[in-house]
Amino acid sequence: MVVAGPTASGKSALALAIAEKFSGDVINADSMQLYRELRLITARPDDAALSRAPHRLYGVLPASERCSAGRWVSLALAEIADTLAQGRLPVVAGGTGLYLRALMTGLSRIPSVAAPYRNAAERRFEDIGAAAFHAELAGIDPIAAGRISPNDRQRMVRAREVFDATGRTLSGWQREPPENAGQGYQFATILLAPPRAELYAAIDSRFAAMIEAGAMDEARNFAQLRLDPDLPAAKAIGLRPLMAHVAGEIPFAQAQELGQRESRRYAKRQGTWFRHQIISNITHDTKLIESNDDKIFSFISNFLLTTTS
Repeated sequence: MVVAGPTASGKSALALAIAEKFSGDVINADSMQLYRELRLITARPDDAALSRAPHRLYGVLPASERCSAGRWVSLALAEIADTLAQGRLPVVAGGTGLYLRALMTGLSRIPSVAAPYRNAAERRFEDIGAAAFHAELAGIDPIAAGRISPNDRQRMVRAREVFDATGRTLSGWQREPPENAGQGYQFATILLAPPRAELYAAIDSRFAAMIEAGAMDEARNFAQLRLDPDLPAAKAIGLRPLMAHVAGEIPFAQAQELGQRESRRYAKRQGTWFRHQIISNITHDTKLIESNDDKIFSFISNFLLTTTS
């Protein structure tokens, strides 16, 4: 089972309800919930949820590491196989659309890039700046450069390192048919797409609750790690405004408002992506999800009967 949707749409609660009813394990497909230092800010399942059903791939990586879609798929496939081997239902839940698409439809054939190539591309970016780096990339791979914003350092560096390491453009690799598509699994996908006004209200309420629960201390502890600001974990939604407040740069009210605004904008981008990129079996778009939705449970029962018969 795959439970997808924007932040604060109720994915975790629904996935947990499915896992409880159908003897399943919840497998994380949220790129930020992988990092152990960001439990509150990324809204990882709390101890009460963890006690109700097994959860996998939550808080398993240090913030100092990078996790790509390819690495996550490898981790997820191992957890899916182990869950099935125990006679349980894998329930993959998260809002990182790229991860889910890679799992269900396969990965591009881009080979791994050795660290020296990545380091060289990073140094080149530092030496000449974003605008000149983007211009260089346009000369090497105009298709990739046309898709990547001049402000998106991570993707620009990725395109350059792939070319330097392989002698072939990133866009060229991306045209290759994917590999490892689905590993022979049959996926059933539930997409949560609640009305925007309800979703935004839930986002604002949840962010305030995060702060009440100690997210400011979490941001302070993260800042003390002094990690590279370009690491994925350092870009967690809402983290930077909170870090700015604990550093004395902005008042508390502004930090909360900025964090809520970032979260709402992220949810809007997620919703747009899912509408265009994910074909779901059920799309729940009338209200914030109820964890015991009878229509969804009936669908899952039929899906399991079909796949096991």
